[in-house]
Amino acid sequence: MEIKDVKIYHKKPVFPVSENFHKYLRTYQRDARLPVTYEDLKSFTESYPILDKEGKDTLWESPIYAQSQMEELHTGLKIIYAKLKASGNLRIVQHKYIDKIDYCTFGNTHPFRVRIVNRLNDVYDYFYVKKADASRVFGLELEEILSPNQVNYLVDGDTMIEEHIVGLPGDVFNKGMIHQAEYNPTRIAKEFVKFNERCLVTLLGDMRSYNFVVQITPDFDDIQFRIRAIDFDQQFYEGNIKVYMPQFFKENYPLVKLCMEHLTEKTVQQYKQEELSSIVHRVRSERHRLTDLRDVSCKEELTTKENIMKLKKSMAVYYKNPAYEDCKNMTDIIELNLKNIIRQVKL
Repeated sequence: MEIKDVKIYHKKPVFPVSENFHKYLRTYQRDARLPVTYEDLKSFTESYPILDKEGKDTLWESPIYAQSQMEELHTGLKIIYAKLKASGNLRIVQHKYIDKIDYCTFGNTHPFRVRIVNRLNDVYDYFYVKKADASRVFGLELEEILSPNQVNYLVDGDTMIEEHIVGLPGDVFNKGMIHQAEYNPTRIAKEFVKFNERCLVTLLGDMRSYNFVVQITPDFDDIQFRIRAIDFDQQFYEGNIKVYMPQFFKENYPLVKLCMEHLTEKTVQQYKQEELSSIVHRVRSERHRLTDLRDVSCKEELTTKENIMKLKKSMAVYYKNPAYEDCKNMTDIIELNLKNIIRQVKL
């Protein structure tokens, strides 16, 4: 694997979710009527910064709402949690309360993070309220369909709700956890190879270490690892092919170094093939949903013509396949990726 830092120079615009896309979301139970919107949460009067244990700014703020708003907001947020977790069954929030609401000043969607607590045992959970961005929703759909991970989210107009994805933040893992004595470095490297391959196939960009988490699961004879994306803002927008390859971000160098030290070219190819085979199985089982998603996304304007032109030329060179030159949009590129994988797996 190669490491050479990739930079994203321009902030991606937020693309609204079209009515056509909302129809798709309704078909697959991602659409909901929400009692609290993103704009409702933005109506706070003041806020104060949230600092970490060392006194450093976390880029999260704690909003202060008018007392007259609090009861209505908290009631609405509990209803949203019930919709997200239990199809609207309010019994699951009967003994829960909203503990706090945080606002992030960093990133494209400026999310709100809501902590909800069970007053019977103090067990808590999080969920996020964000401004709906079509790129992000497409990314979540592709993650649900083509990755080994399930995602849970809802959309209502220009508001989206996302379930919290549990895991150790990638940057924390890379700095202080990656070399734990009980961890098998080959297993970590294997997972990074698979994650890198999956991001390129689905055109999920900007997977720097703080945009994914590492899930660590003790097994009966070893410890298993899975890398999961948590930020889908850069779904098929950029024209630089390296943006879709986590190996090229300097923040991921500890993982790249692990791959170089513990894997051979032969094993790298083997792990790539394993991931591609898994993707083919998912394509076959979800082919109708994929077709519906393709039909919607190919009509959406989610990037620039210049980015499409640049990426399809890079893909043609990378895969040594001139057919990429005929792609008209990012959806065509992903579809060609999948067709090539299916042909490759059949060989």
